[in-house]
Amino acid sequence: MQTTSIVTNFNHKLNAPLTKKKITVLQINLGKRCNLACSHCHVEASPKRTEELSPEVCTQLIELIHQFPEIEIVDLTGGAPEMNYGFKPLVEAARVTNKQVIVRSNLTIYFVDGFGYLPEYFAQNQVRIVASLPCYLADNVDKMRGAGVFDDSIKALQLLNKLGYSQDPNLILDLVYNPQLPTDEKFALSPEQNNLEQNYKSFLKDKFNIKFNNLFTITNLPVGRTKMYLERKKIYIPYLQFLEAHFNASTIEHLMCRNELSIDYLGNVYDCDFNQMMNLPAKNANGENLTVTQLLAASSLDLVSEVQTAPYCYGCTAGSGSSCGGALI
Repeated sequence: MQTTSIVTNFNHKLNAPLTKKKITVLQINLGKRCNLACSHCHVEASPKRTEELSPEVCTQLIELIHQFPEIEIVDLTGGAPEMNYGFKPLVEAARVTNKQVIVRSNLTIYFVDGFGYLPEYFAQNQVRIVASLPCYLADNVDKMRGAGVFDDSIKALQLLNKLGYSQDPNLILDLVYNPQLPTDEKFALSPEQNNLEQNYKSFLKDKFNIKFNNLFTITNLPVGRTKMYLERKKIYIPYLQFLEAHFNASTIEHLMCRNELSIDYLGNVYDCDFNQMMNLPAKNANGENLTVTQLLAASSLDLVSEVQTAPYCYGCTAGSGSSCGGALI
């Protein structure tokens, strides 16, 4: 990879391989179908994409959820996960086995024909909603995600609040902040998460009477559309170097890739969703690419000893760190 001589090899930075811990989180990417085409989407999802979970892989995943009680969280993503095959069966398999279900929702899907049932369905199944709202200002959101997305997101949040989200302790509603993509080499990390959360809460409560539980700040990793954008601006390499310059060793203990498996719509296994999008599969002890079929055959989730790493891993370890659950420290 051309970047290896420009930034330090990630494992060399650690002076050791990045090792796995016991697997407790199963993150499933159901496919690339989405009603939006956000400028920062690392999945490169859009309404034009057709890739989605197959019935065969869905059946295997349901078996996986039932077979392994050590799975605490089933985290469903996409695309818009709600639009892709297998969404409801996976939610219901996780709930019947008493696992927490996270759905990474773009909120606007509730206003697409055929998906108006989702808010009540989520409440009935006590689904934890992690919703993208990359800013609390309309112009910034619409620039990143499309015209009218902010207004639809506000309506969706108000609807969720009416159903008890953020008031009922079993109905958790979290928001996700992404920084604006840089236009030049004046890079910046996400603001401090707790302070920004308070700003979001004050603004949304005062302006729209909206409440939510947590704000997650997530760094834009140079993957997917973000990488293509940075390359067009000729700032991809400088951005990688910026992330490396802000490497924080304290984040390593908390990296999400260490206790999760990320599974794609074809049943291939990865250490994280970013590796999935960059086609960097997880490996078993024999160096073979891992699949759901192999996990079931081995009756074990813990077939990976070392996480596959790449230069973009600096995005998760810069500053306060970044994960699907926000800042790490």
